[in-house]
Amino acid sequence: MSMAVVGLVAGMALGFAGYFGGFGAFLLVAALGAIGFVVGRFLDGDLEPGDFFRPRGRPGDRDRSRDRDRDRDR
Repeated sequence: MSMAVVGLVAGMALGFAGYFGGFGAFLLVAALGAIGFVVGRFLDGDLEPGDFFRPRGRPGDRDRSRDRDRDRDR
């Protein structure tokens, strides 16, 4: 099944939930769909549990922490 078809089905499910169940049902279906997506990626092996807890390293972060440490030592 292509990603376009999956997106179509997800959009239709959200549309039906919003029309028949109101905005609360729409949010519930959207949240459960997002959780299902993450679990599916995890089970496929595309995600690892550590991916949610590892800090993202940005090149400038190290420089800022070094400057902060240097300023604190003065």
